[in-house]
Amino acid sequence: MINRIASITTILVSAFCITGLAQEADTSTIDTPLSFKEAVKIALDNNVTLKQQQNNLRSSNMVKTSSLLRLGPSARIEGNMGRNDGNSFNQQEGRVVNGVLDFTEVYLRTSMPLFQGFNRLNSFKATREQFDTQIETVERTKQDIMQLVTARYLQCLLDKELVRIAEQNVKTQQKQLDQINTQVEAGSRAGVDATNQRYQLKNAELNLLRAENALRNDKAILAQTLQMDPGVNFNVEDPNWDVSKIDANSSLEELYTVALNNRSDLEGTKHSMAASRFNYMALKGNYYPSVSAFFNYGSAYNYIHGTENRTFDQQFTKDNVQKTYGIAFTIPIFGGFSTRSNVVESRVNYENSRLDAENMENTVKSEVLRAYQNFNDAVTTYQVTQTQLEAAELSYKLGTERYELGISDLVEYTQANQDYVQAQADYASARFTLMFQELLLDYATGTLSFEDIK
Repeated sequence: MINRIASITTILVSAFCITGLAQEADTSTIDTPLSFKEAVKIALDNNVTLKQQQNNLRSSNMVKTSSLLRLGPSARIEGNMGRNDGNSFNQQEGRVVNGVLDFTEVYLRTSMPLFQGFNRLNSFKATREQFDTQIETVERTKQDIMQLVTARYLQCLLDKELVRIAEQNVKTQQKQLDQINTQVEAGSRAGVDATNQRYQLKNAELNLLRAENALRNDKAILAQTLQMDPGVNFNVEDPNWDVSKIDANSSLEELYTVALNNRSDLEGTKHSMAASRFNYMALKGNYYPSVSAFFNYGSAYNYIHGTENRTFDQQFTKDNVQKTYGIAFTIPIFGGFSTRSNVVESRVNYENSRLDAENMENTVKSEVLRAYQNFNDAVTTYQVTQTQLEAAELSYKLGTERYELGISDLVEYTQANQDYVQAQADYASARFTLMFQELLLDYATGTLSFEDIK
């Protein structure tokens, strides 16, 4: 009796464990819905390149602040403590003494630049332009991420739709095979039709496997783009944006103007060119004399062992106080052409950055032109594929009826079905492409932002 109870208990415990593992496995395979806007937000939060550019922005801001403060005075405190064993000059007694002398010295040194050929002023302007360049770099990096997520998400949506079409085609082929088998058994169809239909079914199943594999691979690429855990299962959601209302309302010239005023990479190139120009002007300032004012304040305390010494207060606040102030200047005469070499190099950098800015303007216009053409092509392709799908669907229905009535053969029916499947795939591709083409046009003009995503 006891053995039977123990056996029943063991079976129940095993059943509970197996049930728990099965529930856990089912939970791990649940696909979490992922909308397009959520995908973009995850990418912006996780992208390493964006985080690095934001870190560079903080560094650039500190460099700009430091360059600004260098226009003002500088101050520092210097001091030393030590012991001298031997001859030393004693300021209190005005003579050289021989013995052990302990000393403490503290100085406050300040300096104020008066004229340095506008070197520091132009250096500050250069760091300010570099900071603005980094701001534009961060903004364009965000848009690059959104553009990349758009392409990856679009591909996953298309793969998902192709899987659905392939699944539907498999069901259709299986249903047709069942009907043909019934007709073959009744003697109204030849056996070769069943053989041919089985081939069409296996071909549809193969296409389904390929579509599912493409979806898995592209979802893995999307997860990598979002820098998500590859083990997380997700299901991309159709945004269901109304593509019939999408239309290019702006002319190409208007888009050029918008892009030239909003492209962050173009603005960044202009700021970079300005920074190079200010660096060039700052180095030219080294040709001129530099003038600065200074003021130093210090004091010391000396203790000679074996003799009577004045107190610390008497020495440090009265006897050894020293104040030095005046004007310092430096006139460059000859330095082995080091200044000239630096100036020539900085001028070359400025000329190259100016060429980069001119080339970037042409690049922006070229990208806007391609995006504009792709947008119009996407509109036209969507309209054509929509009409094509309607015609293919009607042809498939008529072909099915003709085959069932025995008017046409299996070859004609198979061709009509293949045309209908291809028309569905072309329509899905055109619909999703047009759905996201407006975002790609905004990316080309530099107006793409997370807040504008529907």
